[in-house]
Amino acid sequence: MKIFFDGGLRPAPAGMELAVVAGGRSHVERELGPGTSMEAEWLALIAAMRLAGQLELPDAVLLGDAAAVIDQANRRVKVPRVHLQHFQAFLALPRPPRFRLRHIRRTQNLAGIVLSKR
Repeated sequence: MKIFFDGGLRPAPAGMELAVVAGGRSHVERELGPGTSMEAEWLALIAAMRLAGQLELPDAVLLGDAAAVIDQANRRVKVPRVHLQHFQAFLALPRPPRFRLRHIRRTQNLAGIVLSKR
């Protein structure tokens, strides 16, 4: 199953937000407080991975448009110290037997489309 994820940052006081879309259903969390857009992307990836676990999927493809976060999570590049906590949280989550994490263009990201509809 494809699971789309995206994080965003709005001006104060709203702050960070995230969206996850799977099976035609979207889950949105807004007003997550202060942070950075990179932190919001990590939170969205973690939420997507949690959803994959809750759905007990045998096969999951997580799709997002944050290339830096995806490269870090896939261990292609070093994770900055400031995001190690998010990386460790991501690694600690259970993975479906068949799991992939891929980068897609912003225009293809259903979760990003959901976030932009505010």
